[in-house]
Amino acid sequence: MSAGTVRTGVHCVIDLYPRVSPLSAGLRSACPRCGKGRLFDGYLTVAERCNVCDLDFSQVDSGDGPAVFLIFILGFLVVPVALWVSMTVDWPLWLHAIVWSIVVLALTLGMLRPAKAYVVALQYRYRRSEVEKGS
Repeated sequence: MSAGTVRTGVHCVIDLYPRVSPLSAGLRSACPRCGKGRLFDGYLTVAERCNVCDLDFSQVDSGDGPAVFLIFILGFLVVPVALWVSMTVDWPLWLHAIVWSIVVLALTLGMLRPAKAYVVALQYRYRRSEVEKGS
């Protein structure tokens, strides 16, 4: 039985923490168990423990998943816009290179933290026993 559940009978298990949507926890960069604590210590450094529910984050590893998701999502969104701008506005090639590099860099830096928090929340949701084993 995990640290966040209580057995009350033969078949009845009650969660001590409310279910937190992985998307909600990801967008708020919050703890995937309680939804209130901080997930990060720095920009992308995952904290050792939740400051509210004391969930141990040492078993959490998002790997390259968030970056790969962002590559696909931003490529899908930015390339059509860049092509449309290229056809409608007569910019020199060097200006396209500067503008789209800045746009992609800004979007990546802005979305990387929520994407990593979302992957951590998904890992907690679907592999909870491995994550809670460390606490």
